[in-house]
Amino acid sequence: MENHYTLSDSEFEKKFSSCQFDPVHFTHEAHLRLAYIHIDKYGLLQAERNIQSQLKKFVAFAGAKHKYNTTLTVAAIKAVHHFMCQSDTDSFTDFITKFPRLKNNFRELIAFHYSLDIYNSEKAKKEYLNPDFLPF
Repeated sequence: MENHYTLSDSEFEKKFSSCQFDPVHFTHEAHLRLAYIHIDKYGLLQAERNIQSQLKKFVAFAGAKHKYNTTLTVAAIKAVHHFMCQSDTDSFTDFITKFPRLKNNFRELIAFHYSLDIYNSEKAKKEYLNPDFLPF
């Protein structure tokens, strides 16, 4: 079990936003959980604003500004939202069990939406690029 599960949703949100969460434990799954928490609590648009702001602060704290990618961050939030709209689960654990593609096949999932490599594009890192294949 990943480290972020030792914290409740509110503890995880608080520790992340205040940069008290160990960057070593901020995995892809932790990122998805953060999106789930914020979407559930604040709605999609505010979740996008919150997470972008907090993630920029977090990567600066972790000395990893070069890893921040606006398009990938927003796309991940939109993908989580898409699956949340199809879900009847009431916890992230149940949600990620029901939709393991988000965790295990994320690159493949994103490839359905983008023809370009948003993982390495400098433009995608700086600004959100709308999908050119399939909208979210």
